[in-house]
Amino acid sequence: MFFLPVIILLMVIVSCKNDRNSAVDTKKFFDIKGYFHADSARLSKLNPSITKTVAHNNDSETKKVQVPNWVTELSLFSESDINKPAWRDSYAVQTSENTIIYLAKDSSLRTRRIIINKTGDRVKWILIINYTKNFLYESSEKLSYFPDSLYLIQKKQSVRILGTDRYTISGAFR
Repeated sequence: MFFLPVIILLMVIVSCKNDRNSAVDTKKFFDIKGYFHADSARLSKLNPSITKTVAHNNDSETKKVQVPNWVTELSLFSESDINKPAWRDSYAVQTSENTIIYLAKDSSLRTRRIIINKTGDRVKWILIINYTKNFLYESSEKLSYFPDSLYLIQKKQSVRILGTDRYTISGAFR
């Protein structure tokens, strides 16, 4: 009976050891989520005014605005993050001197293509193509981001019973 608590205590101590591999950064691809989180924080501090145009099918409206929440404003970009452990081998990577291209190997993945153009460590622009299709609807998104210049969200959504809608949101920095 005396050895049973000692054995249990030793098992608990051994199981609580620090796994050095778990502390290693597991991001295989460019950190889209981290980039847009950091840029949202930067834009929140700068508080730039933008000329924002929102269009739905043939109707559009343009206003000069201050964006109250950049995290929400750029959320479609952040949601296109491909750094999930299950997707480590799901994207082909093509690189050149200033450009990184990620291409989905599996057509069931929502984020199909990401193109990042950089000069050194500075991002010049990002283009993201998302696509989803199932029995009820089909949705495609083209997300373009040019830091301190423009962001553009183009979305087409076809719902089986309701038809097709096109949305465009652009924000031009002044």
